[in-house]
Parts: sequence; structure tokens; C-alpha cells
Amino acid sequence: MDFEVWQETHEPTPERQEIARRVLEDVRRGMDVVRALRRHPLPEGGYLPKSILVQTYQRLVEQGEWQEDAHFLAAIRMKPVRTLSGVTTVTVLTKPYPCPGKCIFCPTDVRMPKSYLPDEPGAMRGLQNEFDPYRQVASRLESLAATGHPTDKIELLILGGTFTAYRRDYQEWFIRRCFDALNEVDSARLEEAHRRNETAPHRNVGLVIETRPDEITPQELAWLRRLGVTKVQMGVQSLDDRILALNQRGHTAAEALQATALLRAAGFKIVLHWMPNLLGATPQSDREDFARLWTQGYAPDEIKIYPCQLLQNADLYAYWERGEYQPYTTEELIDLIADLKPTVPEYCRINRIIRDIPSTNVVAGNRRTSLRQDVLAEVARRGQRCHCIRCREVRNERVDPNTLVLRDLTYTAAYAEEHFLQFVTPQDRIAGYLRLSLPLPDAPDVTSALPDLEGAALIREVHVYGQSLPVGFELPGAAQHIGLGTQLLNRAADLARARGFRRLAVIAAIGTRLYYESRGFQRGGLYLIRDL
Repeated sequence: MDFEVWQETHEPTPERQEIARRVLEDVRRGMDVVRALRRHPLPEGGYLPKSILVQTYQRLVEQGEWQEDAHFLAAIRMKPVRTLSGVTTVTVLTKPYPCPGKCIFCPTDVRMPKSYLPDEPGAMRGLQNEFDPYRQVASRLESLAATGHPTDKIELLILGGTFTAYRRDYQEWFIRRCFDALNEVDSARLEEAHRRNETAPHRNVGLVIETRPDEITPQELAWLRRLGVTKVQMGVQSLDDRILALNQRGHTAAEALQATALLRAAGFKIVLHWMPNLLGATPQSDREDFARLWTQGYAPDEIKIYPCQLLQNADLYAYWERGEYQPYTTEELIDLIADLKPTVPEYCRINRIIRDIPSTNVVAGNRRTSLRQDVLAEVARRGQRCHCIRCREVRNERVDPNTLVLRDLTYTAAYAEEHFLQFVTPQDRIAGYLRLSLPLPDAPDVTSALPDLEGAALIREVHVYGQSLPVGFELPGAAQHIGLGTQLLNRAADLARARGFRRLAVIAAIGTRLYYESRGFQRGGLYLIRDL
């Protein structure tokens, strides 16, 4: 829901604030927050929303009655997992617009961009705000702040199908207005909005768009860098040309690999979407297909596993009516994904295991949106473990810097030697990592469009885990702000120098430019550069 509706249902009346104070006092004395809430029910029934707890706590701090306590705030924060990855994600949706793809599994709704439904939680906010970028970002920032989440480091996730298919003037306007909301001031040009954001109250530390393999060219990547994009989500869906053709995907596996290689050569972080249970697939063919991600050079940094869901407003529905398509059962999906999950390499993060489509839209097959939990339970039942980044990130655990070990996982992918440098705890939890890409001689040449990258090794990502902390804020035992990022950068420079690279280029988000400049990088045209 948008912020205005949320505010109506969570009004902090004087009576609720007094109840909140009593709950907070119980928590401060050591009581579990859920137990404290239940100890003080609302007169009209039910319990106090956590958002009012957070607001009341913040008011007490502002009035000087209580001392600020980051650990206490963490205990009462609403949905702390939203920011445990070290940044706060804000999702916005572009307006409905024709998509170049004709995929038979995609739902079509004239109110929404291709492949999205109006009752999906993330998409709903876009519809309620009439797809206005400024309103979407501003309302989300207000909601996050009201529930106790820091909002000074924002990863902006732009959804809406094939972003690169939109007119470029719309792309530029849309992103400028997102930055205007982050900056809390309007700018006449995108470059001005970018410049303001370097010191803004809500700094952009990552900008993500969605597109297709057949949209990727060196010139397109240069344009995306000008917009400030650092990460690209790309639907490959399958790596089997027969399956791609049956589902009218409109590209080949070779084109998907070439697009992945171009993204890597330009330093982008790569998120691939993969879909089991497409028309013509079987659980066994899906197992074989998934293995190609890691053996044929794709090697995504992150992956979204989106089992095909049968929806009435997709062309695939007619195939099902004719008996030509049969969705997997929930049990078949759990068994399949439980087979796949433990095979994911340590350098990849599994972001999702199912689309957040309300079950009422699904005609046949799996309707469980808790598929990730079901799969994790099955993996545990088998006595196995997933080693993906999401399953190993340190989250809110305290970190002792003296116990961390720096590991270098080296692998080859899409014409580059990749180094996944990770600081891990004795329990094999990731406290921070860096992705260093060393282009091989047969890597695609992108330097005509991106001259900054001539002779350069590339830092594609630096990420330190733990609860997202405000810039300059210290929390004892937190992974952020203990110098891990600087150590990772220095190690990457040593590796690149040893391989004969003259320069080190980093694909910096707008709000991280000053961070890299303070660590020896200088501004190039579209990247930050450090001479070696």
C-alpha cells in the first residue's frame, strides 16, 4: 500500500503512544518484543503495530528522554531483514509500454508493463502512484523511515520488463525523477541530479534495470552507464534453443551468452532469470539446463529462479487447455529445486525461488508462494547445505575482525578470469566480498564505446554485509565500517597488478563516487579509475 493508506491504518494516537511507551520499557528491561506487545493489547483488540513502536522510540530520543541505542532499534525494527544485506532496496515500476518479446508464458494486462500483474506487491505500489517515479521513491522512503530502517544508502531497482526498449528520453526522465526524490530537490538535468546525489540524504549505492539478451550492445551499455546503472537483470529463462523456440522467447542461448560476456566486459553485476517448467521442459531437462549456467560461461553473480506459473492471461493458457502443457506439482518443484540449490557456487546469490504472484492468479500447478522455505526444509531434511551468498551472509551477527579470513575463489566465466574475494567468519559466514574481473584475450571489445576500460581490470562489486548503517555511524560488532572494503580494494589492486593490468576500473554507483575517490580512484568518463 502507499504511505497515505499505511498512515491511516497505523495512526499513532496519544493512547497508542502511551501503550507503545509501556511496551518499549518492557523491551528495555530485557523482554522479547513479541511478548511485550502481547502483554499490552490494544483496547479495540489486536496488538500495536511495530511502526508505532519505532515512531515512539524515535520521539523519545528526539525529546532527550532516551539515549539513542542502535541495538535497541534493531530489536524493535519492522522486518529487519529488508536492510540486513547492508543496503536498503527501493523498487519502482515503469509505465505500461510495448515489449519486443512475444513469450507465451508472460501475462498481459493493459494496466501494467509486460509480465507484471496489478496485485503483485511490488507492482501494486507503482500502479497506486500512477507509475510516477518521484512519488514511488518518496512514498517508499517515508514508509521505510517510519518503520525504523536507515535510508541513506539506497539500491534503486527499476522493474517493468525490458527497460532498454523504452524511449531514451523516458528512461532519462524516469531516472532523473528517482534521483530527485532521493535528493529531496528537483534538478533540471540528469547530470545535475547525479552530482547532488553524491552528498544527498539518500545516496544511491546501486541502480538496477531489467532487459533481454537481444537488447545488449556496447553502445547500449555505454548509455546505461551514463544513466548510472550498475547492475543488469536479464531474463535468459532457458539455455536450450529448442525450449527457447517453443516458448517464442525471441533469442538463442548463444545470444544470451554473448550478452552476458558484454555485461561482464563492461563491469556490470549480472543477475540472470531462469525458468523451470517451460513448455517442452521436464524436471530432468531442467536439471541439465541449470548445470549449463555454471559450465558454459554464464556464471551469474545473482540468479532468480522463476518456475513458470500458468496464468489465464498468458498465451500458454491455450496450450494447457489443449492438453499440450502440464505444470509441475508443488512436490515436483520442491524436489527439483532442492536438487539444484546445493549446486550453486559460492560466488552466486539466489535472490528468489518464485515470483511474488498471488496464488489466486495461478490456474494450475504450484500455488505456494513460500516455496523458498519449502525447498530449504527439504535441503535440510536431506542433510545438505546451500553455499550461495544469501545462505551465507553474516546479516546481523556480530563480527570480530581478528577472526576473519580472506579467501579468493577464482573461476573462468564469459571470457574473463573472475576473482571472488570474500571475508568469512570461522562459521563460514560472509562479512564482505569483492568481484574482480580480469578480461581474457578473447573477451568482447567494448572499449570503443567505453574507452575508460582500455587496459583495465574491473571491480564489478564491493559489498560489506550486516545491518545497513547510516554513513559515519558505528555499531560495535557490525561488519560495515571496519575497513573491509578498503582491504578488499587493495587486494584487488595487487591481483590486477600481478596480472599485468595498467589500471583498475570500478563501476561506481553515483552515491559511492566519493568513497572510491577517498581510496585513490579518479574520475574517468563513466567509471572511476586507479592507475596501477
